[in-house]
Amino acid sequence: MFRTFFIYLSKAAWARNIITGWNFAWRAASRFVAGETLEDAIRVIRQLNQKGINATLDHLGEHTTDLEFARRAAQEILQVLDAISLSGVRANVSIKLTQIGLSLDEGVCRENLQMILQKASALGNFIRIDMEDSPWVDTTLRLFNQMRHEQGFENVGIVIQSYLYRSEADIRHLSAACSRVRLCKGAYKEPQDVAYPRKADVDSSYDRLAQIMMDGALAAGCPALSLDGRLPPIIALATHDERRINFARRYARKIGLPKESLEFQMLYGIRRDLQEQLSKDGAPVRVYVPYGSEWYPYYVRRLAERPANLWFFISNFFRK
Repeated sequence: MFRTFFIYLSKAAWARNIITGWNFAWRAASRFVAGETLEDAIRVIRQLNQKGINATLDHLGEHTTDLEFARRAAQEILQVLDAISLSGVRANVSIKLTQIGLSLDEGVCRENLQMILQKASALGNFIRIDMEDSPWVDTTLRLFNQMRHEQGFENVGIVIQSYLYRSEADIRHLSAACSRVRLCKGAYKEPQDVAYPRKADVDSSYDRLAQIMMDGALAAGCPALSLDGRLPPIIALATHDERRINFARRYARKIGLPKESLEFQMLYGIRRDLQEQLSKDGAPVRVYVPYGSEWYPYYVRRLAERPANLWFFISNFFRK
């Protein structure tokens, strides 16, 4: 009930109008969002890099409602790639396809995605296509496969969510093609005929999918993190759950998977202690760094994921 309510709030225009009008709301959100400008985000990434942690940069926004806005969002992503190149930070870029027009015109989205990948390739960088809620999974995977296999882009990756029943079949297909995959649990409210409703089943699925990915990486010769920190290994495990992390590390040791072939990804502002500890242990770590004025839906989904985040929000309310 708690999670459902906050996911509803993340999409509700009336709630957005109220909450973003509170001065303290941004103060609370800034724990999880690097800032509203690209300069803010680059500054945060430099600080992470100094601790041996790489980043993936996300200009917040999704479900664009106008094709001109979608094209503008694509141009802003090109500016992000330029900023990474000019600054020299160890970072790549994550994007959502609905931000660049998927919900409006698949053809326009495809053109925007190809333009972004061409720019990233020219600059030696990598684009991760984020996965959104279940109605978009088939189309997102289709566009990913078109870009990688038909257009020949090797600098593109995808995200798979362990709470979806279909994900094992998707992971097996992607692993066989040596695709770069970020595995997460999933942050959207999904119907029970599509996704596991119980956390224990989501966790079990996560461990099972991680094993399939690690076996696939070993069979593919263990492609590793690039020296400049931009091209990730083919396995990226996105979780703050230490049990999932420890399971993956034990299995990697068991099968002889090198440390540099398994990247752990976490969200900016969550479990910084764990991020730094993993990095000190020699594991590649990448932090998802979001920025931009469209911080409201992202932040409210963070509240939905962990009650502790809500208490952080409330404590800022009383400090306003």
